[in-house]
Order: sequence, then C-alpha cells, then structure tokens
Amino acid sequence: MNAQESTSTRPYLIRALYEWCTDNGLTPYVAVRVDDSVQVPREYVKDGEIVLNISFDATSSLQLGNDFIEFKARFGGKPREILVPVGRVIAIYARENGQGMAFPPPVDNLSGSGAATATTALAQVVAPSDAEPAGTAAASEDRVVQLVTTEEGKKDDGEDAPRPPPSSGGARPSLKRVK
Repeated sequence: MNAQESTSTRPYLIRALYEWCTDNGLTPYVAVRVDDSVQVPREYVKDGEIVLNISFDATSSLQLGNDFIEFKARFGGKPREILVPVGRVIAIYARENGQGMAFPPPVDNLSGSGAATATTALAQVVAPSDAEPAGTAAASEDRVVQLVTTEEGKKDDGEDAPRPPPSSGGARPSLKRVK
C-alpha cells in the first residue's frame, strides 16, 4: 500500500483530539460543513455550517468511526439522530480555550463562493514535505490545518501591545472601604 492508497488521517486526528479534550476536562466541539450527506437539524445550520457539542454529557451512543461520526443528541429538547461524514468535519476544538485542529474544507466548497468562515480565517495550513509529490489530489485533501489563536492585546510576534487608554466616560472605577 503506497501513500495515495492509505486511509485518511482525519478520523484518527478527530479521535485523538476528542480524547485529549475529555482527558483534560474540556468540551469537544466539531465544526461541520453541511450538505445533503450530513444528517443534522437544518434549523441550526448557519452559513452552511453547524457546530456540534460531542461531549459525553451532550451525546448518547457516540461513535467516532473512520467514515462517520454518529450520535444522538437533543436540540431544543427534541431527540435527534446525527450522522456526519468524517470528510465534512472542518474542525475539532475545545470550547473553553479554542485549542484544536482545523481541516481543509471539502472540495465542493472551494468553488469561490466568497463566504469566508471564522474557522478558515484562524487556520494555518501545515505545508506538505518536500518529499511529497506535487499536485496529487489525495495529498492536498489530507493536509492538516492547525488553529492558531492570538490572545487579545498581543501582537503576532509575542510582544505585549500597548493598552488602550481608559475610556473618557468618567473616572476609573475604584473600591472604597466602608467601616
């Protein structure tokens, strides 16, 4: 079996990050690009995407398979069966700190729709190695994308940005000791 015939790394990375989130007491979320193959409540889909909480507390019968993510969950109090093809997952991350991984969007989304998502805006593509043959479709589909978070008030180079001046709406708040 050569590299082009091997299975996708996406389901393995999803399972690993799910386990990392749960081991650290974090809430795993997946962002999904919705199309006809995705079985989710359509009323919760915004801009062709849905974010799903896949934590143990929010789901039942969760199965993170190589081809599909399947579980049962409640939406607005109604139980629903969710079925997401792994190829439609565009990110998995922890709700509390945003750490996780984003994946390239599915091929049918690259047609120039002009809709940029927050996930793709935060994503940085990890370049393939020089040993990888250029122009192979399988190699470009399975490239890993990593979420890059920047803390508010910090520059990209890591230096502290100057703090904004206090608002001119009045004096700075202070505590007063009452005896």
